[in-house]
Amino acid sequence: MSISARNVFPGTVSAVVEGPIHAEVEITISGGDRLVATVTTASVAALGLKAGVSAVAVIKAPSVTLVAGESPWRFSARNQLKGTVAAVVGGAVNSQVKVALPGGAVLSAVVTNDAVADLALAAGVPVVAMFKAGQVVVGVPA
Repeated sequence: MSISARNVFPGTVSAVVEGPIHAEVEITISGGDRLVATVTTASVAALGLKAGVSAVAVIKAPSVTLVAGESPWRFSARNQLKGTVAAVVGGAVNSQVKVALPGGAVLSAVVTNDAVADLALAAGVPVVAMFKAGQVVVGVPA
């Protein structure tokens, strides 16, 4: 499969909590990091999502927000992954920030160059990568 999204994480469905309209699907990726997606209950049925099923979580890099260091604030984003900046690749307006997660996966975020400067993002800086569960697209093998 070829896809334009930078963040494609194969894993295994570790939990499904179904509601009348939506379900929360937890996917454990390599190294044990966990991602949460919100999908419709129709998608749960159509994809056969249940614990133990192989799945892929896809998150577009512009959907990822970064918080540098420890924040005194709490956020509503379901996915809040602590990591460390592995690299910053600058562009004309935006930069790609690669975040190394504890389990070994690397998550990419696209943020403005101003944000890179304001947050002093550079290799080794601790960050929290946040994205809402509704921004995670779930796929299963065909």
